[in-house]
Amino acid sequence: MEHQHDKDQLKPLHHKEEQHHDQHSGQNHDGHDKHAGHSVSDFWKRFVVCCIVTIPVLALSHMIQQWLGFSLSFPGDKYVLFILSTFIFFYGGYPFLKGGIDELKDKAIGMMTLIGVAISVAWAYSVAITFGLDGMDFYWEMATLIDIMLIGHYFEMKSVMGASRSLELLVKMMPSTAHLIINEKVEEVAVDRLKKDDVVMVKPGEKIPVDGFVLEGESYVDESMLTGESMPVKKEKDNKVIGSSINGNGSLTIKVVSTGKDSYLNKVVKLVEDAQKIKSKTQNFADRAAKVLTFVALGGGALTLVVWLLLGFPFVFALERMVTVMVISCPHALGLAVPLVVAISTSIAAQKGLLIRNRTAFENARLITTIIFDKTGTLTKGSHELQEIIVLNNQYNEKELLRLASGIEQHSEHYIANGLIRKARELGVNIPKSEKFTYLPGKGLEGTVEGKEIKVVGPNYLKEQNFSVSKTADELTNTVVYILIDNVNAGYFTFSDQIREESFEAIQLLKGKGIKNLLLTGDNERVAKKVSEELQMDGFLANVLPHNKLEKVAELQKKGEFVAMTGDGVNDAPALAQADVGIAVGSGTDVAAETADIILVNSNPKDIANLILFGRATYNKMIQNLWWAAGYNILAIPLAAGVLYKWNIMLSPALGAVLMSLSTIVVAVNAQLLKIKIK
Repeated sequence: MEHQHDKDQLKPLHHKEEQHHDQHSGQNHDGHDKHAGHSVSDFWKRFVVCCIVTIPVLALSHMIQQWLGFSLSFPGDKYVLFILSTFIFFYGGYPFLKGGIDELKDKAIGMMTLIGVAISVAWAYSVAITFGLDGMDFYWEMATLIDIMLIGHYFEMKSVMGASRSLELLVKMMPSTAHLIINEKVEEVAVDRLKKDDVVMVKPGEKIPVDGFVLEGESYVDESMLTGESMPVKKEKDNKVIGSSINGNGSLTIKVVSTGKDSYLNKVVKLVEDAQKIKSKTQNFADRAAKVLTFVALGGGALTLVVWLLLGFPFVFALERMVTVMVISCPHALGLAVPLVVAISTSIAAQKGLLIRNRTAFENARLITTIIFDKTGTLTKGSHELQEIIVLNNQYNEKELLRLASGIEQHSEHYIANGLIRKARELGVNIPKSEKFTYLPGKGLEGTVEGKEIKVVGPNYLKEQNFSVSKTADELTNTVVYILIDNVNAGYFTFSDQIREESFEAIQLLKGKGIKNLLLTGDNERVAKKVSEELQMDGFLANVLPHNKLEKVAELQKKGEFVAMTGDGVNDAPALAQADVGIAVGSGTDVAAETADIILVNSNPKDIANLILFGRATYNKMIQNLWWAAGYNILAIPLAAGVLYKWNIMLSPALGAVLMSLSTIVVAVNAQLLKIKIK
């Protein structure tokens, strides 16, 4: 039996993947946010102003007049065109010029450099034409290029902001005031004034201001925005409540457990923010590819210019080809491909009660071949009810064994302890004080009650100490716990635990995807076999202590299995650390479990299946975006360079900018489709 209670013993045991944090910003996907520092509204404003100024620029451009069959000229018109275009260059092009300069300072040449060079070359050449150089100016191409770049960045930034909006909604959910009870009087105070152990009242329909547990009252609470649990959850005395969840039609009196940065909601927000900043292998690959493509674009542009000049074409033609190559090969889509999926997946998953701490492990969910389930609280409800008390020593009766055991168990939050305490209160048993209380990791606990040495332990402890174990107890299909009084086996308690309704569906879903599933438990073989057979699982491992769980995971890994481990994040910590993907299961403030890669707020086994499927869908979206972004450039760059010139197929710089922006929008829309992948 798993009887390790001490949640305080949980430590950050591992980080299987080195987690590289973005030094600048969680959304710094292509550098423009970092370098330009402009808001979405700023890009929109610059776009609108530049579009208005672009109209006379187009009207005064000779090429546009030829195409549309009209003529507009007056003395000094070329200088008016120069002034208007120069305004667009500096006002509309400022974010890109500044971003390019910042990239050069940081020795991190990227897309902003590429755009800055393209518009600067187009403007400088056009200015030279205005003041005497022979040729056709590029003003209208430069103006429309800047317009398209601005609107492309606007939509791109809107997409990124939209991906993180769910986090903002969570933050906005936090109530600002609470009804503090002081000396039986209710006082309205700011939530940030509340301290641990304060008592607050929550009226019907109000948001619960803090994490805590119910002292008085009964109500149904809506936790859907926090945990993904669609049905309101019944809350009564001693039940935990989460800050920012919505109270139903009952009134609750709550004792404060945590506030501010220690609250559940704040931990969720921080976990998601951290996950969005941590770069996985896929994202690092995309970043490297984008950087390479930037140099390809600069080099390709220069090569295009040289080749067309060597072939004897006019300088203006060669320059146009160079600018088009630089514009069309801006790897914005590539830079956005992975980060946008990351932002969307982490924020949506958080709303559904799936908290991602390790991005690489989440993406690796697609590789899982075997998943190990901890039994209690995951596949079963974990609310063990005391079924019977068997007396083995005639000096004691059932009530006395319950009384002494409760004296020890009152210090624990373990499901066995909860079952014993509940039964003791039901029977009106006075629970005695205990001394010298000690945990026996994975086996039980011990202490002194009224001068007697009491141990409440599982079968593993008895076997280790060579106690004779009752045949009746061994044959039980329920969980069994023994009570030793002064080192004499005085009796045992049996507990039953119901299998969750969702467990069977979760197991079948995983089996349908070719993922093997095993039950791992400290309970006896009969209990493990009963649960395993009822759920039609692939196998079970019984009587396993916490340190043995790690060994079992390692054994499977040696056989070539890619292993996911689920557990409560406490006595399963070593195994969670060892597994390729560690999944901590449990609600409330246990969300901060440090050993897991992924944390499931609810203990619903279907969430585990959904998590794996969502991980696969997320990875597939990343690969789709990378293929689109890279494939687009592979096709577009030769077209921009003019390889089909012989067949009169040419791309102008403005059309190149349209296609570049379109590729970015396609990637953004494809990433948004991820939202329908998680129910």
